[in-house]
Amino acid sequence: MAERPEDADEPSAPEPESVAEPQNEPSPDDALRPAGLSAPAEGAETLAEADAAPDSPAEEALEAERIQDAAEKDPSAPSGGSGALLVAAGIFASRVIGLVRDRAVAYYFGSGAFADVYRLALRAPNFLQNLLGEGTLSASFIPIYSRMLEEGREEDAGRFAGAIFGLLAAVAFGAAILGVLLAEPFVAVIASGFLGDADKVQAGTLVVDRFDLAVRVVRLTFPMTGFLVLSAWCLGVLNSHRRFLLSYFAPVAWNVALLAALFGGAYLYLDDPFGVGRVDVVPADQLSQLLVAVFVGGIVGGILQFGVQLPLVLKLLTGFRPRLSLQVEGVREGIKAFVPVVLGRGAYQLSGYLDFWLSTFVAAGALGAIGYAQTLYLLPISLFGMSVAASELPELSRISRSELGAFLTRVNRSVRQIFFLIVPTVVGYLGFGSLVVGAFYQTGQFAADDTWQVTLVLAAYSLGMVATTAGRLLQNAFYALSDTKTPAKIAVWRVAVSAVIGGGLMFVLDRYSVTDVVGIASEGDPLRLGAVGLALGSAVGAWVELWRLVAALKTHDPAFRLPWGRAVQMVGLAGLAAIPATLVMGFVPSAPFPVWAYGIGVIGVFGISYMALGHLFGFEESDAWVGRFLRKLKR
Repeated sequence: MAERPEDADEPSAPEPESVAEPQNEPSPDDALRPAGLSAPAEGAETLAEADAAPDSPAEEALEAERIQDAAEKDPSAPSGGSGALLVAAGIFASRVIGLVRDRAVAYYFGSGAFADVYRLALRAPNFLQNLLGEGTLSASFIPIYSRMLEEGREEDAGRFAGAIFGLLAAVAFGAAILGVLLAEPFVAVIASGFLGDADKVQAGTLVVDRFDLAVRVVRLTFPMTGFLVLSAWCLGVLNSHRRFLLSYFAPVAWNVALLAALFGGAYLYLDDPFGVGRVDVVPADQLSQLLVAVFVGGIVGGILQFGVQLPLVLKLLTGFRPRLSLQVEGVREGIKAFVPVVLGRGAYQLSGYLDFWLSTFVAAGALGAIGYAQTLYLLPISLFGMSVAASELPELSRISRSELGAFLTRVNRSVRQIFFLIVPTVVGYLGFGSLVVGAFYQTGQFAADDTWQVTLVLAAYSLGMVATTAGRLLQNAFYALSDTKTPAKIAVWRVAVSAVIGGGLMFVLDRYSVTDVVGIASEGDPLRLGAVGLALGSAVGAWVELWRLVAALKTHDPAFRLPWGRAVQMVGLAGLAAIPATLVMGFVPSAPFPVWAYGIGVIGVFGISYMALGHLFGFEESDAWVGRFLRKLKR
């Protein structure tokens, strides 16, 4: 259990005028924000979560599809499907090391004030990564650079890459310098709720001044972001040359550097670096020093992620020379494509910052709980969404040009395949959420009440998981129909609904503690449930968005409908699969096993039972997933 932040009787802060659903760290909805079917996917990790999903499962899927096609067509690329497998291996390695990193963070910082600062520090300069990184380069740099290569103009491509590199470096590091110099007012704006922490520390209701600590670490994360932006440029070059392995494994270096800094800092600053238990045995000043050390490691990690790719990039480029010039061929065209993407992303960034600002007004631990829950929430969405989209969505853009009926049938089939794994994920998170969270995070200072706080946030997010995944698939259907305005307008409704409901529920639920809900004992001031309100707002907003997207698609074909009957059958199937998992919980005592081993065992029984029952009852979606997995193994 992390430090206990505030007095239980402390009044809630006044509700601000506008709020936004939990986003970008990356949040469930921001990580899945709209992506055009023709846009290349993002590859490097975002700053906020090096292991999290890219901007959408569709983007990641289309990148995998493009990679596989390139690997099959280019003799110099890995043969057959091995190129796609290398990318999948890189993504998987990054996910795994990211989860290890989060578990280590949970061990030392729990889910309280220090976890809040950790999440805020990652989030603060994230706009640089999102506005200048993979997504915008996918829309502006990569298409032009790839076209020049295909035309045999290697010298022109190298000069264009050099000009883009120079402009990116100037903007990214210029913004980073401003971020370092203006860190204090910047944190004061995006985390206004931290401003009163000094008084709370003096009164003994908070163990650390989050504002002061956040300013210190934000001054480290801004330079780190500059290197991550340049790493995204490297990824664009490497993918254009069909060199996929290094670019997708490079983000692992960032995670490894953070882990090394975390363990090294623990050895240097903590009295008992590997025997951490309750927060009251770890002085706050030692944890503060440790958190600063983590982000020093982040700078090193950013340099490594950029540096490991640079030698191969320089070898591939012809005529490369960094320069600040708008006169190089392709630069003005790239900027023209860059601006609308930046404006679109800026709206999501603003929404994310509003949400972070709001969550700083409730009890300490809200940001940390949201971050832990979102990591688990995003994992199945990114993995399952990528697989389905890679095999289905590229076909949509071709079918849509000929026959609308076949197009919508394909959309419906894609939704069914997504539902088949997302529905049991929701059932699993709702029924066995505490085991999942405990398996990943319950260690050191992350105690049982921390587990339940994150479990409740995860459960709230999960209520919108089906709507979120289906909604993103329908958004891409609109893009395949060359309609970008309709999803954008509907997204405004989602944000508005999430803001009103999430903001209101956040302050209401922050009056209640984990102890009030689950009855579990807690040392010190119990953890609060304000973060659950934000997650519920996001879930409701996702369902409103899905409802309006379906209504809009019905204007193209009044007969279109989502396969809700099939979804209900999948809920029943998941319920049956939960029976053997529940029996394991009832008859196998947890005491002899570590928390992580017991949790993985129960969830494993649930997952295997679900797939087996799906095959037994003739769910074709089950056979499709098993077949996809077996084909990957054969490659």
